[in-house]
Amino acid sequence: MHDHDQVKGSQMNYSIDRPKAQNPVRIEDLTLRDGHQSLFATRGRTEDMIPVAEMMDEVGFWAVETWGGATFDTMHRFLNEDPWERIRTLKRYIKKTPFSMLLRAQNLVGYRNYADDLARAFVDRACANGMDVFRTFDALNDYRNFETVVPVIKENGKHFQGCICYTLTEPRLGGEVYNLDYYVQKGKELEAMGADTVCVKDMAGLIAPYDAYEVIKALKAAVKVPVHLHSHFTSGMSPMSMLKAIEAGVDIIDTVMTPYAYRTSHAAIEPLVMTLLGTNRDTGFDIKLLARINEILEKEVLPKYKHLLDDSKMSIIDINVLLHQTPGGMLSNLANQLREMDALDRIGDVYKELPRVRKELGQIPLVTPTSQIVGIQTVNNVLFDDEKERYKMITGQVKDLCYGLYGKTAVPIDAEVQKKALKGYPRGEEPITVRPAEVLEPELEKAKAETEGLAADLDDVILYAIYPVTGKRFLKWKYGKEEPPAEVRPRSLEQARKEEELIKKAKAGLLVEKSGKSAGPPKGEALRTFNVYVDDEYFEVGVDEVGGSPVLSYIQQMPAMPAAPMMMPAAAPPAAAAKAAPAPAAAAAEAAPAAVPAAADVEGTALKAPMPGMIVNYQKKMGDAVSEGETVVVLEAMKMENALPAPVSGTIKAINYASGDSVQKNDVLAIIG
Repeated sequence: MHDHDQVKGSQMNYSIDRPKAQNPVRIEDLTLRDGHQSLFATRGRTEDMIPVAEMMDEVGFWAVETWGGATFDTMHRFLNEDPWERIRTLKRYIKKTPFSMLLRAQNLVGYRNYADDLARAFVDRACANGMDVFRTFDALNDYRNFETVVPVIKENGKHFQGCICYTLTEPRLGGEVYNLDYYVQKGKELEAMGADTVCVKDMAGLIAPYDAYEVIKALKAAVKVPVHLHSHFTSGMSPMSMLKAIEAGVDIIDTVMTPYAYRTSHAAIEPLVMTLLGTNRDTGFDIKLLARINEILEKEVLPKYKHLLDDSKMSIIDINVLLHQTPGGMLSNLANQLREMDALDRIGDVYKELPRVRKELGQIPLVTPTSQIVGIQTVNNVLFDDEKERYKMITGQVKDLCYGLYGKTAVPIDAEVQKKALKGYPRGEEPITVRPAEVLEPELEKAKAETEGLAADLDDVILYAIYPVTGKRFLKWKYGKEEPPAEVRPRSLEQARKEEELIKKAKAGLLVEKSGKSAGPPKGEALRTFNVYVDDEYFEVGVDEVGGSPVLSYIQQMPAMPAAPMMMPAAAPPAAAAKAAPAPAAAAAEAAPAAVPAAADVEGTALKAPMPGMIVNYQKKMGDAVSEGETVVVLEAMKMENALPAPVSGTIKAINYASGDSVQKNDVLAIIG
């Protein structure tokens, strides 16, 4: 009998000669938060975490990350789930392992600094709902933004993990700004603030293995508390960097379960368990238990999300991140934004412009929300600037950054850019130097008043206070005041498999144009529209969910356009998502590009959307006089706000959308006559 036959015929025993390690590496699992945030846009649903929750509780993780980051936003906006409920639900299944969340310091789980009263209430409620470890970071590494949230974490007896956002201005560690002394000093500052652990947060996967060794070794010598390393896989270096960090004495590292690993996510746990097996840093984890968890994730969970994975390229490594330092999630967002604006061919220009914008805005680390701030401003510069003028369309968040509302930048902001951004800025044209929240008015009582009769408790109020437009819409869904649209409903495994079959048929060229005559039942409210691309043709396919499983409702051949075979959900129709019962015209918009609203035939000059986005609010109402250049409407694109000015002076003759409505590029937002 051959050796491999003997192995095959017996169960391999991983416990032989495996005494408990002297200094086991502790592991935080990120599967249930950063894993799905990195790979499929944070669309993981609570119902798909429950099947593995109890098994994950048995692994022996130091903590499991279940919340924070983009989950709070995505859950209420796209999944029709209450973010607070996720903590409470998962706590019923994961009883032994501490829960960890990613807290953006004074940004909380949003994209700006919030007032102190709201920040205190948020952290207090997170503790009450079951959060244990608060991984706290500030995008600028300005720890003045920790001063409000950290005492609340401590008062509740919870774990405060202080983060240092890892970034570089050149390919390897060193230089004038982000050098070894910088990281050691930041580690000491965090320990002095009472950090229970210090975490090096490498959001873009930039830390090279030998730099990881140096940084961890220096931090271990400088601080007494445990040191933690978080590094995304994006560049392909993180498993090597983790190993060198372990050699340097790191206490805790971050990994994900294999089906959620690699690409812009994190290193997988299983190869690491096997690498350390029998050493003095052995995790002690049961590889067979991990394999059982993976099988469930692979077969029963991930097929529901396959359509959200970016399979446009073969490589799982994005070496470009070492050149432009943009975190992977931001890269896909920028590409989507350019695609929606028919400008994907300008992605190279964006990569060139991005380091320049970053430097002009104070050489800031690129992590939420600064990655969005720099990224979207870069897109605006590439698309709207000309040889005569740069920064023609400055986002509200760049203006806030220049004013000091996010904190102190690593190097001073370019004086000319700052001056231009602050021209006419409502808070004043002279930037502040104090802690940002000191100039913010309290927000909580105002939010309570605005949600009276809708919010049932403080958690509802906080959700609205952080996300007023989408938060209010969610609360209406939650309490039955509006019907949630079809696109926020969950997909069943059966539905995912049938849609995958549809893709296969499309790729095989088996989809044909449906005849003009109507056949079968009328389209239901659960209709989902897909664009299926086959070579130089594409088809619009309607999939209608009847009795819980989808049926093919219609196939319509669309005008030819070159594209690789692929399938993706069609864009949500303008305004439809915000209305309880879409009018027939709105329903029809699901199957065709948005028509120009009826009000657009009013005589006058049109103010058009320069990019796809969501209406935050109109600064003017019907009949108001407006001067050229004055803000008419605020449009949110990629979480950043753009104040759209009046193209001419006159009177507002028509307003075609409302707060919360989605719009496409060139949609007419208002008419000025």
